[in-house]
Amino acid sequence: MRKISSFGKEIAIGAIIVLFVFLLYVGLPPSIMVMGLIMLGAVFLFTRSRGGLAMGTAGKKTAARKPDYLTFEDIGGQDQPKRELTEALDFLVYRDKIQKLGIRPLKGILLTGPPGTGKTLLAKAAAQYTHSAFIAASGSEFVEMYVGVGAGRIRDLFKDARQQALKLKRDSAIIFIDEIDGIGGKRDGGMHREYDQTLNQLLTEMDGVQGDENVRVLLIAATNRKELLDPALLRPGRFDRQIQVDLPDKSGREHILRLHARNKPIGEDVSLVKVAEETFGFSGAQLESVMNEAAIYAMRDEAETLSSSHLTQAIDKVMMGERMDRETNSEERERVAIHELGHAIVAENVRPESVAQVSLTPRGQALGYVRHHPQQDRYLYTQTVLEEQIMIALGGAVAEEIFYGGRSTGSRGDFEQATNIVRTLIESGMSTLGIIHPQALTQEQWSQENAKILDDLTNRTRELLGKHKETFTHLLSHLIREETLSGKQLREHIRQHVA
Repeated sequence: MRKISSFGKEIAIGAIIVLFVFLLYVGLPPSIMVMGLIMLGAVFLFTRSRGGLAMGTAGKKTAARKPDYLTFEDIGGQDQPKRELTEALDFLVYRDKIQKLGIRPLKGILLTGPPGTGKTLLAKAAAQYTHSAFIAASGSEFVEMYVGVGAGRIRDLFKDARQQALKLKRDSAIIFIDEIDGIGGKRDGGMHREYDQTLNQLLTEMDGVQGDENVRVLLIAATNRKELLDPALLRPGRFDRQIQVDLPDKSGREHILRLHARNKPIGEDVSLVKVAEETFGFSGAQLESVMNEAAIYAMRDEAETLSSSHLTQAIDKVMMGERMDRETNSEERERVAIHELGHAIVAENVRPESVAQVSLTPRGQALGYVRHHPQQDRYLYTQTVLEEQIMIALGGAVAEEIFYGGRSTGSRGDFEQATNIVRTLIESGMSTLGIIHPQALTQEQWSQENAKILDDLTNRTRELLGKHKETFTHLLSHLIREETLSGKQLREHIRQHVA
């Protein structure tokens, strides 16, 4: 390669001399020729200092990014993934021990789970834990329209990781590829040659065919869509560990909130335990956003500490979106109030103590909303629980029917939620169809069973709300006047005015 490079330089120098003589022969002034040569020289030096022009060649470098100083103690709510990951990383830290036991070193760790659960943070902490060289990249960085470009970048990535480890005098390197489904998708035998070559090169590098035994390279990858990955990538010997990084439970959410509250002045009325209860289903990223938005609300109010009201507003914003300045007429406002009270009253009857707040404040696309807080985290759902959830979703539309004789477009999202739960009921064998494969059902059978379940639950919801007409009457004026109704106020009125 060096001979070819030297030969190319000689040709370039000869061509410049010939061009200079030719221009002199045709009568071009020497001063112009000198200026042209100076400009060519400047361009040559600039491109050389930049590592060459990126003209879609395979030699384009993937940016190496050093991780922020982060340890596993700084990551909350993921105790099980941290234990699994540290056990896998110990194979890099305690080499002598694994050699005595004849354990094959791990080559890859795949982190899977919903967005915002801390997969990237775990990879950064892994580099600190093992004192390894660290290079991060995204799957999209290897995708190009030119065949061979992505494969070349994969080679450069592993080469750079080994070189960086040697430069830092370390015997291991960690490569982190985020959103690996961008290059690791299933091969379908079609015309996607660029994708296939990139994946093939990644598989080869993970096998260590061209690796340097002095530097052990561990690939950590993250994806939200594990089902899209090629089976060859997931087999043992490549991604030896597949760690599920799920949404945090209640204690995990509390831990995350406390981590993000360390640099914020928290008021005495704030209970992070209560905030953790009200944020069921939130990811670590959403919890961080809750604390950040609460601090922003405190700054707007020129408050010295974050109060419980700031955190309540922050939860609503992360869950529903920013508060909108929509002006609604009195008729729409009353209909929205009736609709939301329908949701809330049904919820309090089928799940006592579950309503946190009823609000007429427009947020996102919603003109009003009911915020629920589950009393405990739930991961399995019985038929009764699912039917109650459908009744809560239908409560708004049924309340409109009772008071106005018809529905509005505000129930569209509720119906979508209800039909999705009905699908879960049918697919879980909880309908009158029994245990049946969903694909065995015709569209007519789906429609009939869906209508049967929804009609039955609608009638049950109508019967329940019919007992609370007086409750609607007493709460409507309060909700329209104050715009919000606490769960405690709702429960007091229900106890006083049940027919």
